Amino acid sequence: MYDYVKGRLEELNPAQAVVEAGGFGYCILISLQTYSALESKVGSEVKVYLYHYLREDDEGFFGFSTKDERNLFELLISVSGIGPSTARMVLSSMTSDELSAAIVAEDINKIKSIKGIGLKSAQRLVLELKDKIVKGGGKDASFIGVQGNPNRAEAATALVLLGFPKAAVEKALDKLVKDNKEASLEDLIKQALKIL
Repeated sequence: MYDYVKGRLEELNPAQAVVEAGGFGYCILISLQTYSALESKVGSEVKVYLYHYLREDDEGFFGFSTKDERNLFELLISVSGIGPSTARMVLSSMTSDELSAAIVAEDINKIKSIKGIGLKSAQRLVLELKDKIVKGGGKDASFIGVQGNPNRAEAATALVLLGFPKAAVEKALDKLVKDNKEASLEDLIKQALKIL
């Protein structure tokens, strides 16, 4: 799994960036948000957070200037009917904060004004993401669920990668973090495995 690439920004346009790191040039698909953040840094060293998209017939890197934007992208693609290209379009149309606010406020009209998002998709975004965003899903502190234990997000990611359903993982970790806010990463995973 890739977290970020750090290197010299060789090329930049509104749709993609090329970052050279370790002798390799990484072609990374970006949103307009990330383009704006990187615009003045061509030729300089940058750090771009990555999402590695991998399917049978397609592979690519999506890049983000902040972890918050990447987390929101991951939430968007978890919604049925929203693929990575649509999620990138959404993040190009609004800032992460604007999108989070629109979802929390259930502003369907604002969300469906985004190209590629119709009424049903906008309603589905609100329905599936509102609670996750309110709990901190679009923020750095925790990709999935409640804040309070810095190890929670890493434990959630590990358990989901082991094949457990995200909803069951969230529920188990919510309970564990509520009972013990200081639990180590290892303890959280071990205890969650007993519950799952």
